[in-house]
Amino acid sequence: MKMRLWRATVLLTALVTIACPYDGRLTSNRGIAIGGGGGGGSGPDALFFLVQPSDATAGNIITPAVQVVVLDSLRRPDSAYTNALAMTFAVNNVGARLSGTLSVVPVNGIASFGDLVVDKSAAGFILQVSGAGALSKTSTPFTIFTR
Repeated sequence: MKMRLWRATVLLTALVTIACPYDGRLTSNRGIAIGGGGGGGSGPDALFFLVQPSDATAGNIITPAVQVVVLDSLRRPDSAYTNALAMTFAVNNVGARLSGTLSVVPVNGIASFGDLVVDKSAAGFILQVSGAGALSKTSTPFTIFTR
């Protein structure tokens, strides 16, 4: 009797674990809960563009604001990350200047670059964000149009 109950318990646990549609979204370790809060795990943090830069006009602010999230090694937002993130060009074929607030300290793991401006027009600009203890990340290409 105990063996049947044990097998039933194991089978039910396996079915619930497999069928759970949220395990990959809530945690990166297939549904196994590990520790709380940000900054968990080991290894460097990763950066990810939540809001990619969009096309804009030379001299005007890129809208919506470019947003970057800091992810810990378990790919959860790292609310404990306190280093400033720096935004620069990764690709800039025309010698354009990027201005605005280029260094932002994330709040709850998210940094918002709300006033970025590129002064020259061209296609194929790519931004790069970096921060101490984090793997840098490049954006998707975008275009700056003439005024």
